[in-house]
Amino acid sequence: MSAEGRPPDQGQPPDQGQPPDQGQPPDQGQPPGDGSTDTGPVGEGPRLEPSIPGGETAYELLRRGTALAAKRHHAQAAVVLQRAAVLEPRRGSILEPLGRAYFMSGQLDRAEETFTTLLEVDPTSHYGHYALGRTLARRGRRREAITHLRLAVALSPGSHLYRGALDRLTAAEEWPGP
Repeated sequence: MSAEGRPPDQGQPPDQGQPPDQGQPPDQGQPPGDGSTDTGPVGEGPRLEPSIPGGETAYELLRRGTALAAKRHHAQAAVVLQRAAVLEPRRGSILEPLGRAYFMSGQLDRAEETFTTLLEVDPTSHYGHYALGRTLARRGRRREAITHLRLAVALSPGSHLYRGALDRLTAAEEWPGP
């Protein structure tokens, strides 16, 4: 394993004089850039998933980013997940953990932008409304937050998490304190 946590030579083309690895089929002669699949650097042939120059696919970055977030390394997770979002810009399965990583690392502008994009991709995402509501509340925009939390509760009425967040925020509106 390399320092990046992946096997060495992964994502690199085999030497010209060596046969391809046993587990990988040889190049089928498809020209790069034919529009049917994404392609890697010249000589690598077609790829099923876009990847960054280091060879990691969006899926691999998503897995690595969510693992970092699970270990509470939210700022690092945001960096990795942002790389996945560059490869798959409007993929809800990437935007959700990316927004959460931004939120948990205190990057509220980016969290708001990411959750807004998530809701553009999927307006019925109850978690997207909940997360945007929480982000707006933390930024002091309570009225907007209440709207999104109400939508989250309406879309997922059985969620105690969403209901609790809405109840706490509306109670704070009724009793703003000194």
